Amino acid sequence: MKIGDLDIKYPIIQGGMAIRVSLSKLAGSVAREGGMGVIAGTGLGEEELKREIRAAKEISEGNGAIGINVMYAVSNFIELINIAIKEKIDFITFGAGFSRDIFEIGRKNNIPVIPIVSSVKLAKISEKLGAAAVVAEGGNAGGHLGTELDSWDIVKEIKEAVSIPVFGAGGIITPEDGRRMLELGADGIQMGSRFVATFESNVAEEYKQAYLELEKDDIVKIMSSAGLPANSIRGKFVEKVLEGNPDAPLECTNCLKKCSRKYCIRDRLIKGKEGDREEGILFAGTEAWRIDSIISVKEVFERFKKIFD
Repeated sequence: MKIGDLDIKYPIIQGGMAIRVSLSKLAGSVAREGGMGVIAGTGLGEEELKREIRAAKEISEGNGAIGINVMYAVSNFIELINIAIKEKIDFITFGAGFSRDIFEIGRKNNIPVIPIVSSVKLAKISEKLGAAAVVAEGGNAGGHLGTELDSWDIVKEIKEAVSIPVFGAGGIITPEDGRRMLELGADGIQMGSRFVATFESNVAEEYKQAYLELEKDDIVKIMSSAGLPANSIRGKFVEKVLEGNPDAPLECTNCLKKCSRKYCIRDRLIKGKEGDREEGILFAGTEAWRIDSIISVKEVFERFKKIFD
């Protein structure tokens, strides 16, 4: 697939999962296999982001592409994007809100911009503004969401509405899921949960083990303090969120443009990344309960690359 000036061997985007879930080891390994590895810039400091991009490029061995994902909702959105551009990132993805300015920035620097969208309207606007492709993400994906509809319900109509490549995201756990997405018209796929459950992801072993122990009802939809719904694994703190009585943050760094301040999503995601299933928030797509093993990124590609033959 051609994305801007990038030649992509396998049109598989590894979702940009914050905070500190998708870092250099995961993104670089995905790119090394010929896919599109993504570093989640949200929550990273300037020097940390630089180090992760450089390390990912080294791990990739010159294969695939290394991108950055930043939530538009964060206060330093443009600053993080500019740092990544200076480090010669290959592409940019973003979600949790919509930026028009980012497309001009991408154009000036000859870097493909791939927004995450959940509607035909936003896909069309993205194409008009100069998007190189779009990720059509449904409400069955992990993390912050833009629609209640599943990916299976939105991909076909989005693909029919635009002429740029469309990556389907949400609910893809097995190659059969990926093939189903392609049959709906998607040009490629984006996966998050499947890549969390790899040796290379940056979460604690307790987080990965939680995926293996999941029952279908263990994954619930909560309202993030960022003002967006999100899919998460049940736990003590998540139950408080569902009940509308979460623990308020003791301090605030104003990391989000808008925040309910009912609780700190950043701090809770960090606790989750560290494996604290009770006090943290562990994002997971609604189909993550179907994951039955922790495997390598290489094995993920061995399984999924066949759907593109």
